[in-house]
Amino acid sequence: MALAPKLELRQSQQLVMTPQLQQAIKLLQLSNIELAAFVEDQLEQNPFLERAPETEEAGEAPDRAERGEGAEESREAAPLDLAREDGAGAAREAMDAADEDAYPSGADPDAGAYRVNEWAAVGEGKAPLDADRQFDATLSKDVSLHEHLIEQLHVATRDAQKLLIGAYLIDLIDEAGYLRESLDLVAERLGADLDAVEETLALIQTFEPSGVGARDLKECLRLQLIERDRLDPAMAAFIDNLELLAKGDLKGLMKATGADEEDVRDMIAEVRALTPKPGAAYGGEPVQVVVPDVFVRAAPDGGWKVELNSDTLPRVLVNQRYYAEVAQAGCKDADKSFLNEHFANANWLAKSLDQRARTILKVASEIVRQQDAFLVYGVKHLRPLNLRAVADAISMHESTVSRVTANKYMATPRGLFEMKYFFTAAIAASDGGEARSAEAVRHRIRELIARETPDSILSDDKIVEILRAEGVDIARRTVAKYRETLNIPSSVQRRRDALKTAI
Repeated sequence: MALAPKLELRQSQQLVMTPQLQQAIKLLQLSNIELAAFVEDQLEQNPFLERAPETEEAGEAPDRAERGEGAEESREAAPLDLAREDGAGAAREAMDAADEDAYPSGADPDAGAYRVNEWAAVGEGKAPLDADRQFDATLSKDVSLHEHLIEQLHVATRDAQKLLIGAYLIDLIDEAGYLRESLDLVAERLGADLDAVEETLALIQTFEPSGVGARDLKECLRLQLIERDRLDPAMAAFIDNLELLAKGDLKGLMKATGADEEDVRDMIAEVRALTPKPGAAYGGEPVQVVVPDVFVRAAPDGGWKVELNSDTLPRVLVNQRYYAEVAQAGCKDADKSFLNEHFANANWLAKSLDQRARTILKVASEIVRQQDAFLVYGVKHLRPLNLRAVADAISMHESTVSRVTANKYMATPRGLFEMKYFFTAAIAASDGGEARSAEAVRHRIRELIARETPDSILSDDKIVEILRAEGVDIARRTVAKYRETLNIPSSVQRRRDALKTAI
């Protein structure tokens, strides 16, 4: 077969992931905190982007149009009204979801922030706070566990090797006060003798808080008992058999410690007075408050109002006037390329933010429409829902819905929920009726166990019988799995706990 060069023309289609398309996809899955940080970074890098003012007067509209800010108009939140079709709690969408409808694309991140202009003198002769002095400079900071241990380490020893090993070990101690790393691995990483690492750890374990640096709960309790001079042989045996305490096996503890019932009960009270997490008393990372991306409120007509939280949507404007002025000046080709690239990126970011807001509102509105019964009657009426059902209803791809619901929260009359909470698996009905949501079944299992009495502890088989009588076709292993996810012990353990409480 002879080989010869030849020319061929072919036509084909393929999806090209441009940087702008990748950015738009990335924006969809960012949380409101990550989005605010991303926009701040873009505002610093792009000279044609500027933060939209918090409020604008009507007379400023011509000036905005002149600057070319039409891509990101100032729009009032247009809530979506969903009216229920019938008494069964189903909802219907009562607004046009066309793309030309106006929704807010965001707001100034500083909107609604608490501002203090100045402090007035409270008493006579007291000057107001210095204008150059920051208010946060007067606030104290909680001492972290790491800082507290480092201070004690420098007081306890001056040995350079112990200081190095001790600082490394302290870095490995978690917020609860435990050292989870193997000492052999630490010695290998530092190139130090295992004896030196163990000796340094023993030094750290004498620091405050008592019990810090322990590698498990038993060692943590032993350290605290040693400090109290209460680790006698009976107590040591008690700690070695701590799992019997978790099971409520009083007779097993009496046998293991060789003590009578009264002494064992005294040891139980003494151990329960100890601190299982010694590091929890010290300052850690500040807790991040969850801010909802969507608000769902009851409408006067009996439906639901779905609107975006404008405080979580940074809004940017594209300054076309500045671009026109700079572009008209004589520039080199490299400068023109820089200007055109940043101007195109600015326009794309403004459009991407606007599209992100529209998409979130569409998905949230469909979730509310599908889960109307949950909003009205509670978790028992949570419907099975998957990404495909929402995607088909709003003519989007499943992956888009998945990105939109990631790290997004919805504030409803029932509480604050992550959007993914509303997507649950379906459990078939035993009578051939409508399937039940897995979350609703878990809630029902929690209810049944909460109503137990010491004389009637429900086994997993009994829970299966009750659920099947209520029309839920579920297997015993599924009940056991749901019970474990709810952190509910087995029926045997619950029966032991009930007897222990009765005693």
